[in-house]
Amino acid sequence: MRCSARRVADLGCGPGPLFERLIQEDRFEALTGVELRLGDLDTLKTRVAPIDTRTELRFVHGSFLDSALDLTGHDTFVMLETLEHIEPDALSQVERAFFVLRQPRTVIITTPNADYNPVLGLKPGRRRHWDHRFEWGRERFRHWATGVAGRNDCTVRFDDVGPCASGLGAPTQMATFERRAPGR
Repeated sequence: MRCSARRVADLGCGPGPLFERLIQEDRFEALTGVELRLGDLDTLKTRVAPIDTRTELRFVHGSFLDSALDLTGHDTFVMLETLEHIEPDALSQVERAFFVLRQPRTVIITTPNADYNPVLGLKPGRRRHWDHRFEWGRERFRHWATGVAGRNDCTVRFDDVGPCASGLGAPTQMATFERRAPGR
């Protein structure tokens, strides 16, 4: 993570590949894993239990879209390959939960880049996973993220994740939203 995150919530953490990686770094004060699938959360707890850390660890079973879920005190939210599992009609709820209600300083979202799918051998209209509700190409993702940033007084930076194919980008795309400092 290139940002100055100290207290991170991994939203839709699954069995915890990112969480497990972050726990190895000394710079984090607190890490919270949020996951709907209880089995995945239990797997994460088991995987990180033997790790010796001073980082405060928290595991939350539930939906990060639930406004009653207490995520106060986090400066960064990460949604790693989770957005595409949400129904498109509910994306406004993601925006509300992250940028209106909770307002962390940084939000990092990654999602598959549909433009890259032919490199993976996928036929047009096919998705990478049976549970993906959608997969966006780079232009559509940038349009959505730029709109979110504009409506919520944030800047947004885009990055490729993985090897790039000529004219198609990388397999994964990332948007990093930073809340503007007052007066900017």
